[in-house]
Amino acid sequence: MRVALISEHASPLAVLGGADAGGQNAHVAELASALTQLGHGVRVYTRRDRVDQSDVIETPDGYEVVHVPAGPAEPMAKDDLLPHLPEFGRWLREDWAHGNRRPDVAHAHFWMSGLVAVMAARRFATPIVQTYHALGAVKRRHQGAADTSPRSRIGYEYQLGRTVHRVIAQCTDEVAELVRLGIPRGRIDVVPSGVDTDRFTTRGRAAPRGRRFRILSVGRFVDRKGYDDVIRALPAVPKAEFVLIGGPPAAELDTDPLARRLRALARECGVGNRVRLVGSVPREEMPKWYRSADVVAATPWYEPFGLTPLEAMACGVPVVATAVGGLTDTVVDGVTGDLVPPRDPDALGDALRGLAEDRQRRMAYAAAAIDRTRARYSRQRCAEQLTAVYEELTVPLERTAA
Repeated sequence: MRVALISEHASPLAVLGGADAGGQNAHVAELASALTQLGHGVRVYTRRDRVDQSDVIETPDGYEVVHVPAGPAEPMAKDDLLPHLPEFGRWLREDWAHGNRRPDVAHAHFWMSGLVAVMAARRFATPIVQTYHALGAVKRRHQGAADTSPRSRIGYEYQLGRTVHRVIAQCTDEVAELVRLGIPRGRIDVVPSGVDTDRFTTRGRAAPRGRRFRILSVGRFVDRKGYDDVIRALPAVPKAEFVLIGGPPAAELDTDPLARRLRALARECGVGNRVRLVGSVPREEMPKWYRSADVVAATPWYEPFGLTPLEAMACGVPVVATAVGGLTDTVVDGVTGDLVPPRDPDALGDALRGLAEDRQRRMAYAAAAIDRTRARYSRQRCAEQLTAVYEELTVPLERTAA
């Protein structure tokens, strides 16, 4: 089957950790690899954001990344891309006019990719699958006036959900949000993000560390990830260090506004010598960082899914997470980790201190985390679930054509 993955702002080739490079990039990369391993021909379409990018790149995993000219060939915030989507859609439609490039199914990632898919696929009656990754209504609820999304976003998300052939929710919490938005439950399937359980594993080297109990957080450098809550919780765990991976490269951290605020907060809380900001790390090096940790703290205010806790769990690391969004699916409270209320440093500190003082419980959580990830969240299993959705949509078309 020929599968087009459309990810207009989130390239699978991007270095993770920046403001617009995180879970969606990783998800698309893992999905493209897993679908290729299942025998599908996969092309990922993403916006060209550098003049020196090749038109098409064949990745070592066997799928292709196509850089679509839409807007200036330079980095842009995703919230500024809406005016350039018609150009993206026209280019895609012309590309698919070549029969050997026309996909059997188009899978759009993020709402703007969905708009592009509708523009391109309508001419060919190509079925469209939509994964939102985040919903505008949820973002507005939590960020209020700080939400920089286009004002039309929620309306577009509603229309997309009633236009595309199938909507993929990544967790049960998202199903409720989609139904609240007005999308019929019968159009929604739940397929979570998948983890490469051959790469993220207990086997292999760990990043160097000292003797302190290591709390690790990983993610984009945005306020809603709640890194400040971990710093405020750190005095309650006196023998622990907090290591944060994400944001710009290490050499640029001194000029990054969030990095400067976090370092100032650490000094204010009296833990400046126990907080280490690493900066961005190549994805292939992440398993050794997870293996170096005693616990991973995932503390967002809200989270559509959250891939990093699963990567940690696959590496045999217990997770302390806020009880929001997809984290309530992946982290089983009291089994693979602990769930705490969001934006509550006191509860977070109690949970982290409890694990720091109980090695036996950490080991039990780690064993359960490995089993859960392999059984339910391997990227192969998730790709097989999506393949079943794709086949359900394409077989009726084949019968009609016959």
